[in-house]
Amino acid sequence: MQVDEVGFYNRLLDYHNILYLCHRNADPDAISSAFALSEAIGGTVGLVDGSNRVASLLVDKLDIDVVESPNPEDYDLVVVVDTSTSAQLNDIKLSNYCVIDHHATTALTENAAFYLHRNATSVAEIVYDVLTCMGAPIMHRLALGLMAGIVTDTGHFKHATSKTFKTFGEIIESSGVEYAEVLDLMASTPQDVSMRIAMLKSASRASIERINDWLVVTSNVSSFGGSASSMLINIGGDVAFVGTARGDNIRVSGRAKRDAVNAGVNLGKIMEEISGHYEGTGGGHAGAAGIDVIADMDTVLFECVESVREILKDKKNPLSL
Repeated sequence: MQVDEVGFYNRLLDYHNILYLCHRNADPDAISSAFALSEAIGGTVGLVDGSNRVASLLVDKLDIDVVESPNPEDYDLVVVVDTSTSAQLNDIKLSNYCVIDHHATTALTENAAFYLHRNATSVAEIVYDVLTCMGAPIMHRLALGLMAGIVTDTGHFKHATSKTFKTFGEIIESSGVEYAEVLDLMASTPQDVSMRIAMLKSASRASIERINDWLVVTSNVSSFGGSASSMLINIGGDVAFVGTARGDNIRVSGRAKRDAVNAGVNLGKIMEEISGHYEGTGGGHAGAAGIDVIADMDTVLFECVESVREILKDKKNPLSL
């Protein structure tokens, strides 16, 4: 059952022991959203399988209490935060749960008791609207977390909309937290040597497909696939796909520039469609998405490129001279 922000808040009031569960390798958007809801309504922030570097720093700096690998059966209700597929929860069993999410497609809503879904650029924006409906105060720690979630999930506002900026401005006005404080927090994230090595390997292994004036880049690394695909975009690609393998499981992370998205590329839909060929899971946003399947990596990467080729073959890149 789909509900709006007021309905979501009112339904949560029916429960006393709530778990706000974040997807594996949780990012700042998931962590900050779960933290904000737990502060305003009460409950526990849970990590199904760790968090990424920036999110871990956020947990430390904001002194957020988190429970690692919680048992959903210990709670009256599980609120699944910023998660579109069960694979992102390592396929753990959920009985009584609801969903708050912003991805283009969200398969978890099918069996949810209720859900709040909106195509926003971050879950943090939706959570802010829930807090506004409640009349909850936007305190310093809570605001800093939500702002970090918005900044990271929009790629430092590359994928932001007018609503994103409006919400961000309202958080600043209501809390007094300055944007510079968010940037300082994220700038203090230590650079992992293994991540730097992965970025260099990704660049050295890159293959480039030219579709008219569009550049589609593919590569593979053992970890940090999402960061590697973003890096390939930053150094010249219009669309990038990076594969990582863990046993028989293949993960492909995709990123696309706004011009490619405006030309019709929707990585979330592409990943969802391709995952269906292998009975896997896939989805995400138009400009950032991922897929988890059991398949040959080169075959999956080829399908990703061919899907983009069909979309861009007759489109002109506005950046081309």
